[in-house]
Amino acid sequence: MIAVYHVSGDLPELQRVYRAASLSNAGDAPLLLARPEFLVFAGDDIPTGRTRVAADPRILGFATTNDDGADGLSLVDLFVDPEQQRRGIARRLIADITDSARSTGHRHLSVVGNPHALAFYLAVGFTEIGRIATELGPGLYLRRDLTTA
Repeated sequence: MIAVYHVSGDLPELQRVYRAASLSNAGDAPLLLARPEFLVFAGDDIPTGRTRVAADPRILGFATTNDDGADGLSLVDLFVDPEQQRRGIARRLIADITDSARSTGHRHLSVVGNPHALAFYLAVGFTEIGRIATELGPGLYLRRDLTTA
């Protein structure tokens, strides 16, 4: 089940999932542990209704979007509890965001993604637009057109 959260009551559990998922990639863990400020999920977008949560009733994963200032949305968070990964949760979150974005007239969804997640993003309909420097190293800039099925 995917729900839109407008309250921060589950913030501690979202923070747990965020940290665990962030550290689940062995290649990223040392850099993240050296920069612990990147391991804290503040939940600032929860009151805006832009955080979508997959739960059963326990929180399995979540995603957050922001308006990109044009006619699309930016995916700023996509995290799944490591114990629940590879079960289609992230795919369902992307599908939910895509359906909602289309219904509100958004034309695209973009993300700056970790290179290790490229295969996932391609599988859910994103196209790699380019590479981008981030504070944690190289990232991928990907975009999904929402005007076609």
